[in-house]
Amino acid sequence: MKQKRAYKYRVYPTPGQQHILACTFGCCRFVYNWALRQKTDSYYNEHRRLSYKDLSERLTELKKQEDSRWLSEASSVPLQQALRHLDKAFLNFFEGRAKYPTFHKKRNRQSATYAANAFIWRDGGITLAKMSEPLDIRWSRPLPKDATPSSVTITKDCANRYFISILVEDDIDPLPAKKQAIGADLGLKSFVALSTGEVVGSPRFFHKDEKRLAIAQRRHAKKKKGSKNRDKARLKVARMHARIADRRRDFLQKLSTRLIRENQVVCVESLAVKNMVKHPTLSKAISDVGWSEFVSQLEYKADWYGRNLVKIDKWYPSSKRCFACGHILTSLPLDVRQWDCPGCGVHHDRDINAAKNIVTVGLTVLNACGESVRPGRVLARLGKTPRSRKPSR
Repeated sequence: MKQKRAYKYRVYPTPGQQHILACTFGCCRFVYNWALRQKTDSYYNEHRRLSYKDLSERLTELKKQEDSRWLSEASSVPLQQALRHLDKAFLNFFEGRAKYPTFHKKRNRQSATYAANAFIWRDGGITLAKMSEPLDIRWSRPLPKDATPSSVTITKDCANRYFISILVEDDIDPLPAKKQAIGADLGLKSFVALSTGEVVGSPRFFHKDEKRLAIAQRRHAKKKKGSKNRDKARLKVARMHARIADRRRDFLQKLSTRLIRENQVVCVESLAVKNMVKHPTLSKAISDVGWSEFVSQLEYKADWYGRNLVKIDKWYPSSKRCFACGHILTSLPLDVRQWDCPGCGVHHDRDINAAKNIVTVGLTVLNACGESVRPGRVLARLGKTPRSRKPSR
């Protein structure tokens, strides 16, 4: 099955290439912010919505102005892609998937996207527009055989590291079918408890480096603004954040890949992480584990490899329900990790019992759907139980 797939590599550009990329990043950021201001002012002042075509025409006129001719120093393709990214950001906002677009900042992550007509792919090397030599790419893994990149995206993170993401069309073969199904209960003390009895502990990457990070941030705050020492201190803080994010991403990728490869059906809870991070005491721990990223990885990998991912409704009482007899407790505080069922007397581990209930409900609904469920499909918000709702005020 043909799928669009991105391969990410580390890049070490030369000083000349760094200058060209810095110019391109700046122009893309300026065009994005300029277009965002144009769309916002046009809507509030003229009650008119500007489309991508309108902004593209205005950008052409902007380049002809005397004080904006420096935009021609960068390739025109990344600038047009910046307008497309803004158009996609507004689409996500109107469909409720994201907040209103904000202005890009100079100190944040920088990126520029090059379409196929803005780079040369030759002999395993990539030469971007305005550059005379190919980039020094560290090929940590090979691209698919006979793959032709359709677009590349160059990024520079806050730790001054350069990366290239190469988008190709890959023929991904589904994994051999298996009979095993598994339920996963996500938590804080243990990252995930599986219905097989396996418990994967939470690495707590941010918690381990929190004290060192706090010291580095205090040193950064005390430096004089605009000085070189402040920039050095900022770089140290950024490198620590990058180290935390890299380790977390590596952990989630390996665990999600293992679950998809070993099981035909994976059942998880559909947690409202956006609301849970508002908790006054657990918000930092919830942000550290990365539940949303883990479920997102399970989704696209299940679609790639012909597996089924079932999302159980968040209101299903998986922890309070006895897996043996079905008795549901009236309440179960978070500090109670083990409990005895008053109906049948079975001793339960809270997380493993929840994982067993999750896989049972997931398989029940999956079997009810029958042949209409193709491999790779994600079933969301299943197993919903009625609950009392307070009247809206």
